[in-house]
Amino acid sequence: MPIINYTRGGQTWTPRFIESIDVNKCIGCGRCYKVCSRKVLELIEKPFEGEDEFGDDMGNKVMSIAYPEDCIGCEACSKTCTKRCHTHAEV
Repeated sequence: MPIINYTRGGQTWTPRFIESIDVNKCIGCGRCYKVCSRKVLELIEKPFEGEDEFGDDMGNKVMSIAYPEDCIGCEACSKTCTKRCHTHAEV
C-alpha cells in the first residue's frame, strides 16, 4: 500500500522515492546534490570513459545514490535536473 501524506492545504500527496540515476545522461553538474536537503546523493568518478555525441570528452564525474534510505520522496532532485536523469517510484 503506498504512503499517502497531506499537503499543508489538505491535498493528498504520495511521495516518490529515488530509484536510480542514468549515468549515461548525467553530466555531473551537481544541481540535484545541492537541492537535496537529506544528502542522499554523492558525486563519484564515472564508471566509463568516452566522448559524447558531439565528439567532446565527457566529464569525469556523475551523481550516484549514496543513501537511498534517507530519501523523503520530494523529487526536488528530479525537478532541478535539466537532463532528466532521475527515476522515482512509490513504495
